[in-house]
Amino acid sequence: MIPIRDNLLSREVPVVTLTLIGLNVLIYLWDRNGSLLGESQAFADLAMRPAEVVLAFTPAGDPVALGKIFTSMFLHGSLAHIIGNVLFLQAFGPGVERALGGARFTLYYLVWGFLAAGAHVFVDPRSVVPTLGASGAIGGVLGAYFLTFPGSKMKVVVPPLFFLPFNLPSWLLLALWFVFQIAFPQPGVANWAHAGGFMAGMATILFLGGRQKVTRHLKLEEDENFDDD
Repeated sequence: MIPIRDNLLSREVPVVTLTLIGLNVLIYLWDRNGSLLGESQAFADLAMRPAEVVLAFTPAGDPVALGKIFTSMFLHGSLAHIIGNVLFLQAFGPGVERALGGARFTLYYLVWGFLAAGAHVFVDPRSVVPTLGASGAIGGVLGAYFLTFPGSKMKVVVPPLFFLPFNLPSWLLLALWFVFQIAFPQPGVANWAHAGGFMAGMATILFLGGRQKVTRHLKLEEDENFDDD
């Protein structure tokens, strides 16, 4: 299921979310010399490899491998990969950004990405397979949204039936997403990074005092025409 938008209205422009989307798209195109398809060319050596990260904590390791945890968060393996991440980020990012504020959202987004990478390294520390993508950090966004706006609705579509959108409670969509990561791991996908990011996002909201404290400054309005769209 692909999320389109939620039913929460806001007059604020989600500057950080749009900037993150722009950076990911720009780097994706730069990495492929402007092409939408093809393999990574410019930044292939900046992907994270769990075994190198583990080795970096030993005298024989290269500390640069730790920096690749950050760089890998802005790389993507395919057009489908980046489209999926952009869709989820644009659907859930604005609400979380509005709740946390731009500065804190930026900081936590990066922290979620690092913790997601840590979860992947912990589960598969000997892997030398390149790991890349914003999915772990976006998993943090989803986890934060899950606790912050559980009562919202999300308009979703199921490929290839893009012309038949329907509404789901956001908590249900996100719960299904999380269970899917755990119960149905996919080959070549860092599912535990997704799950680790999700749990990090939830932990952040709890650390900040929970939903009521995080949203106390917000004036939440719902789109009255949401069900008719």
